[in-house]
Amino acid sequence: MKRKWLQWSVLSVLTMGVLAGCGSAEAKQTTLTVSAAASLTDVLTELAEAYEKEHQDVNIDFTFGGSGALQTQIEEGAATDIFFSAAESNMDALAEQHLIDTESRTDILENKVVLVVPKTSDMDTNFLDIAQTNSEIALGEPESVPAGKYAKQIFTDMGIWADVESKAVFASNVREVLTWVESGEASCGVVYATDAATSEGVRVVEEVPSEYAPDVRYPAAVLAESQNKDAAKAFLDFLTSETAEQAFTAYGFTYIAE
Repeated sequence: MKRKWLQWSVLSVLTMGVLAGCGSAEAKQTTLTVSAAASLTDVLTELAEAYEKEHQDVNIDFTFGGSGALQTQIEEGAATDIFFSAAESNMDALAEQHLIDTESRTDILENKVVLVVPKTSDMDTNFLDIAQTNSEIALGEPESVPAGKYAKQIFTDMGIWADVESKAVFASNVREVLTWVESGEASCGVVYATDAATSEGVRVVEEVPSEYAPDVRYPAAVLAESQNKDAAKAFLDFLTSETAEQAFTAYGFTYIAE
């Protein structure tokens, strides 16, 4: 009887040890929440998969959308570890409110703005002539989508914004603009060169003329209230590594991080 009790005691201790070990492993699992511009969806998803394979204790959870909408979510208290914006203005706004770790802020990418039409369309147009179209023009919402803000800036500088706006349909993010053009719901649209490169359903008719081209920069930073700052900074370091540079370049971005 004493022997059986001893065996039971040893088994209980071992079982408790295993359970404790499992609990410890689960406690070490870190989930990073990254709010990122919709135009980064494909490349960041690919990079996160590679990172998670090398860091099995880290899970990357993305929220993709218009940078302005993501900025608002952060301002309203959304639990976020990293913000990767398609415009400096959105990051500047958060910095002014002391919502980012300014020392972690890094300009990582540049992009270009292009005019696209459906792949099967024979439409012959360009940025200066776009207002003459009789069909809908797909743009990002200027107040919340950087690509839309850039488009408004371009057409304003060209002196045709009022005419373009009267024919525009506004999307909540740049990928939605791309979808509308792919499906033919809009006759043309303004997106980033990298978005156009991912689609087999559109063709680029023109890159914005150099005299009107905006400076499209993508900054990233760790949030001041992040509960996972060390892990967030480590992932941000990865996004400025040679591996990340190769991926960003393959997707058509211009890599500028130093």
